[in-house]
Amino acid sequence: MTQTSSSSGDEQPLVEKPKLGIWELAWPAILSNLLFSVIGIITIKIVGELGQTAVAAVTTGHRIFFVLSAVLMAVSAGTSALVARAWGAGDYDEAAKVTTVSVLVGSAVAVLLMIPFLTFSDEIAGVFQLDPISTAAASDYIFYLSLFSIGFAINFVLGAALRAAGDTRTPLWFGMVANIANVCLTYWLVYGGFGVPSLGAAGAGAANGLSLTLSGMLFLSLWLAGRLRVQVGRTGALEVSRLRQLVHIGYPAGLEQFVFHAGFIGFLWLVARHGTAAFAAYGVGVQVLSMSFVVGFGFSIAGATLVGQHLGARDPDGATRQGWHATFFAIGSMVTLGTIILLLAEPIARFLIDDDEVVHLTVIFIYIMAIAQPMLAIEFTLGGCLRGAGDTRFPLLTTLIGLILVRVGLAAVATYLELEVKWIYAALIADYMVKVVMLVWRFRSGRWKDIFDNSEPRPTT
Repeated sequence: MTQTSSSSGDEQPLVEKPKLGIWELAWPAILSNLLFSVIGIITIKIVGELGQTAVAAVTTGHRIFFVLSAVLMAVSAGTSALVARAWGAGDYDEAAKVTTVSVLVGSAVAVLLMIPFLTFSDEIAGVFQLDPISTAAASDYIFYLSLFSIGFAINFVLGAALRAAGDTRTPLWFGMVANIANVCLTYWLVYGGFGVPSLGAAGAGAANGLSLTLSGMLFLSLWLAGRLRVQVGRTGALEVSRLRQLVHIGYPAGLEQFVFHAGFIGFLWLVARHGTAAFAAYGVGVQVLSMSFVVGFGFSIAGATLVGQHLGARDPDGATRQGWHATFFAIGSMVTLGTIILLLAEPIARFLIDDDEVVHLTVIFIYIMAIAQPMLAIEFTLGGCLRGAGDTRFPLLTTLIGLILVRVGLAAVATYLELEVKWIYAALIADYMVKVVMLVWRFRSGRWKDIFDNSEPRPTT
């Protein structure tokens, strides 16, 4: 046991500091996300055989459906911050109660949001004004994937709770099960067989939803049986004060994700004005670069967990050190992977889709994003660290300014001036530059250390 002190210098009770290191937490998250990324690439390869319209449909379906994650991110951000704090303080009962509330709220939200996605899938898919075939396929993709919203929510929330408690390996195993199922189901449902008709691009949506539901049911059954690190909070979990605290910390993160995806939709709408090939190239490029992005996400999870746990253990200086260490790890790893992807950009793109125009634009997009790798690493990691501390409002501000004002604003100007689509892609660099300046300033200021103390009072049961 080690005595620690708060940033104010007042003496605090003895609390054991977190023992897990950055890499120990990061590698399972990185591998889990890497597998998910590989599955995404395989999906693009499978669907790519149907042509650029099918790839555009999957890109549209993914982006629209991820609006659901905006609200689930609100729940999981609150879950991560509260569970990490409770775990760092050794209050495992509180961690269990927070997880229980989060699962219930996340499931309810998934049901409520599933209805409009099912009812208005045609109108939602039509936002991008793609060609009729791509729009119809995107609508079907959204419809089928929306049927499995609850499974998505359970994965999201329980995975966040386990990672906040320092268990990043269990989500990895469940992710492997989901990914294997996803590949098999995607090929089967896209092309048909064994009595099932070919569903085309929509089959990829159904396969994604079914695989997430399988993983979610495994998660839920083991959690209810008490087999996971974070237990079920069986009594006193549904207190108003706990729910308020979850909402107080989580809603800015949810609003951030909503703004994020709304901004992405606006950005993609501008890309789509340059044609289906430009739109498909963006989808292929993002999927290829996700091999690098997952590393940043992994260190973001590690940073958020350690920052939250060190603050729970009343060790703000340790939280600061862990945040910077995670960021430096992310920069080195993402720059290395980004460089490799850049060097192999054309053969990778051509492997995924046999369309000269799409390949050409994909290579341009990858070159542009390779420049942004260190900035992406900082955004992922420091943004995650702030959320782990409960400071969810400042990342919202960076998204509003960087994505909405800078990226979409510059892309709109480029479109108005009738510039080539590469200038639309290049707007991403300015977005990330602004976000990096803001996030580094915020983390260096140390104001995030006391954010949690200004939230709703912690339940005492």
